[in-house]
Amino acid sequence: MSAPDITTDTLDTVTHWDTPLTQALGCRYPIVQTAMGWVSDANLVIATTRAGGFGFLAGATIPSEDIEAEVKKVIEATGSSNFGLNFHMFQENAMQCVELAIEYKLKAVSYGRGPDQATIARLKAAGVLCIPTVGAVKHAVKAVALGADMITIQGSEGGGHTGSVPTTILLPQVLEAVSVPVISAGGYSCGRGLAAALASGAAGVAMGTRFMLTSDAPTPTNIQQCYLDAKEGGDVRVSTAVDGMRHRMLNTPFVDKLERASGIKRLWIAMSSARQWQKETGMSMTHMFKVFFKGLREDPSATATLIMSANQPVLLQKSMVEGKPESGIMPSGQVATAIESLPSVAELLAQIATQADECIEQMLARRSGKSTK
Repeated sequence: MSAPDITTDTLDTVTHWDTPLTQALGCRYPIVQTAMGWVSDANLVIATTRAGGFGFLAGATIPSEDIEAEVKKVIEATGSSNFGLNFHMFQENAMQCVELAIEYKLKAVSYGRGPDQATIARLKAAGVLCIPTVGAVKHAVKAVALGADMITIQGSEGGGHTGSVPTTILLPQVLEAVSVPVISAGGYSCGRGLAAALASGAAGVAMGTRFMLTSDAPTPTNIQQCYLDAKEGGDVRVSTAVDGMRHRMLNTPFVDKLERASGIKRLWIAMSSARQWQKETGMSMTHMFKVFFKGLREDPSATATLIMSANQPVLLQKSMVEGKPESGIMPSGQVATAIESLPSVAELLAQIATQADECIEQMLARRSGKSTK
């Protein structure tokens, strides 16, 4: 069964979903657009909100002087604060994101390395739902203890920094361990995936790569084509060469070079990258060589990892903003190899919801012994 051909003219004919996610977030469909760095801007969140999903602004990669304007842009375009803002506490302007979420009465915030219990309590007191993303059961339990209203679990199929446990294993474990609604992420792009997640007990799904591969995403066309061209068998890989942590991304010559390099060569690549982007990093030639020789004396691999980690926002910007895949990294969910088109967000969500409806109807018909043919 292929996904139905749905256009924006037929949105009103698609069933309104009723799950703990739609009830809590006030969206039409139990589908969340995740906060992808350099991708989840105001325009993508506006498209997601208008189409019936729930979108998060990527506060981690929006300059501090622009975040408030992006928040206001979404509110003015949609007529509501029914969207979210993502941030990490290691950001220099993390508290600015907290203040903006409270001031503009946003529906939710999402985070990985999250705020402390007092800050979470302050957000909750202001009516802002706290929805952290976790990749392990123990992290889900801790997040709920700190006050999380909902949990997004990301299985190993997800893009960017990801754990090692597949979604199909992680989801039931977390559902057993916590009492709050759970959103499932990692490997979703179609209605069959949504139906499967709901049947497993999830309140909905969260998607990143699938939203990035829409006509509403700001991602350069040539970069989107790199994702569409990705095939099974090595085009999407997990690497620890960038910052020492598991990172699922497209397998580019740049990533391959990092993976094959020795500790000393990786250090030199890292230093060269920092030098190449001197304006962004503020690194002088003198400082570059001081760090390089210090790294040689200590641990070349560890120093290279530290430098690449600091440069990661620039590595993302090079590809996701400037359209230079040879100079940056491209986080990707494993599902990229199954995506072949760039629909609008409205078309995508309607297709997913309709296909999920059909899958669930077929499942119920089989249970009752009836045929849907």
